[in-house]
Amino acid sequence: MMTEDEKLALQERIIEALKTVYDPEIPVNIYDLGLIYRIELMDDGRAEVDMTLTAPNCPAADFIMEDVRMRVEGITGITAATINLVFEPEWDKDMMSEEAKLELGFL
Repeated sequence: MMTEDEKLALQERIIEALKTVYDPEIPVNIYDLGLIYRIELMDDGRAEVDMTLTAPNCPAADFIMEDVRMRVEGITGITAATINLVFEPEWDKDMMSEEAKLELGFL
């Protein structure tokens, strides 16, 4: 059983790992783009991530999702990762971090 502090530390490591995943067409990581909707950790070390894409027909969808799964599962303490692709709510540029908006010229 994980303590809340252990879960928080793992969640921070997951976020850091997600910040290394990029959509091949956009020079901003998927976390700062606002594509990660939910990260949930189970007591047994399983992680569940809900994410979306900038467009439902994204040609890199499989590549990005596999990259996310591999990076999350590569974190010490994570036993398995389930990546759920969701399209509700629909992504829009307002979900991006300030840094991402600046990088892409939206500010």
